This record gives sequence, structure tokens and C-alpha cells, in this order.
Amino acid sequence: MAKDPLIGRTVAGYTLIRAVGEGGTAEVYQAQHPERGTVALKVLRPRLAGDPVAIKRFLREAEFGARVVHPNVVRTYDFGEEDGVQYLALEWAPGEPLETFLTRSGNLTPPVAANIVQQLGNALEQAHRAGIIHRDLKPANIMYDPAEQKARLLDFGIARDAELPAEERLTRAGFFVGTLQYVSPESLSGELVGEQADVYSLAVIAYQMLTEVTPFPGKNPRELFQQLLTQDPIPLNQAAKGLKFSTKLEDVVMKGLAREPGKRWKKVIDFTGAFCDAANAEPEKKGFLSGLFNRS
Repeated sequence: MAKDPLIGRTVAGYTLIRAVGEGGTAEVYQAQHPERGTVALKVLRPRLAGDPVAIKRFLREAEFGARVVHPNVVRTYDFGEEDGVQYLALEWAPGEPLETFLTRSGNLTPPVAANIVQQLGNALEQAHRAGIIHRDLKPANIMYDPAEQKARLLDFGIARDAELPAEERLTRAGFFVGTLQYVSPESLSGELVGEQADVYSLAVIAYQMLTEVTPFPGKNPRELFQQLLTQDPIPLNQAAKGLKFSTKLEDVVMKGLAREPGKRWKKVIDFTGAFCDAANAEPEKKGFLSGLFNRS
């Protein structure tokens, strides 16, 4: 395997130590900075160096991330270009992607799920106050530290400004960008979405943390696409594999998953408040970290 030419190289004062992750448009490295210490350095893939849309989206991620300053959002330090390398320097967040954690842990107890939902809701509320809709909320875009029970939101790569006119968006009409299992139905048509799109995605994550599955069982993207547009999600208790949640908790989650934005919780804070109240009132159930928050 060929050696990564960026390993050992210094870009804008950041010395790249090792690769720690990759996506379709960028790679992420652990890097060292003389003043900031260890950081995560996100680098646009070389094949996209001449793609103006990819560069603009990469810069937008940096700009939007810098606008959202919150303990539950991975901090953006700086960004720029040096010697043809587009980079984004981020806070080094301990832990692992929530996606990895959930794969290992299985379903979470309602209080543990509520703790994560509350943190993510606080982060999204701050983003919404800054006029930013995340649009790509999913477990892979959340860092979770089990030791501290702390969740941090990241990746504003397809976020948009709530005030941005439709003609200025970077996604074309009818062109979908996101992850189907977590995206709101209205996002699939390329419509200009609002805060309720993030409410929907957070409700999907809450559903998954309680049941280990997402709300639609589509076996392929085409089937899943059609289900999202035309069907109601599987009720929470039907997907819960032997667990029984209260009607109140099920109703809260399913309202967050309503197909029509106007039938969902209006604000993220409305959903998180209702979810946490219902989840923390649940009788203790088996699940990962069961009883953690009841220990003296």
C-alpha cells in the first residue's frame, strides 16, 4: 500500500500524524499544532481540488461550523488553503462516532438516550439561532465519549443558511444530498427545508437508540426512498424487539417522525423537552448502561 504523502507534512502549521477517517470528499487526520496541540485536520481530496462546487461546500462547512459555538459542537479553529491543500482544523474530540458506539452497545435505556438527545438538541438549537439548518444529522456525524457521556455534533458540509434564497443553494432542484435513513421526507424533493428537517433526523436517532433500527425497513435506496415519501414509519413499540415503551414516549417520537413538517414538533427544543420528560419517566428497562444515571 502506497504511503500517504500527507503523513508527516506540515500544512499551515499543522503536522499530520496519521489518518483517522475518510469520506467521499475529504480525509481526516490527527495533527499537531504548536499552540493548539492535537487537532483533527480535515483535508479535501486532491481529485476535488479543481471542483468549484466541492471547494465551496467545503468552505461552507468551515464557515457554518465556526458560527456555531457550543459545548456540544466540535469546535472549528480555522480553515484555508496552502500549497493546493484545502484544510479545516477542528477540535480533537475524544470518543468515537455514535454510529460505532450504537453498533457495539445495542439499544440504550431511555434515560441514556434522553441524555444524548438533550445534548444534540442543545447543539441544534444553537445552530438554528445562528440561522443554520444542519440537514445531515446522523450517528456518523456525532462524536460520543461514553466515559463522559458527552455528545458532540460535527460536519456542517451540507448545512444551509435559513435565510439563503433557493437559487443560491449548492444543491440543484431534485438532487438529493444526505443519508436516506435519517433525512426528512421533504428533503428528498430538493425543497428549501426548515428546522423541522433537523427535528425529524433527531427523532430518527432517538428511535434508533431505543430500538436498534431506523423507522423504515427499505432493503435498497429505491425502496427506502418510496417508503419515506408515501408511508408512515413503523411504530416505536412495534420495532422495539420485545421492549414495551409508554404510549407517551411512543407518541413523542412518532410526532417527530411525521411525514408532513407541519405535524412535527415545531422546534428542536420542543421535541427534546417532551422526549426527555417521557424517557426519564419510563420504568427501568434492560439496555446498555442500564441504571447508570441512578447510581449514587
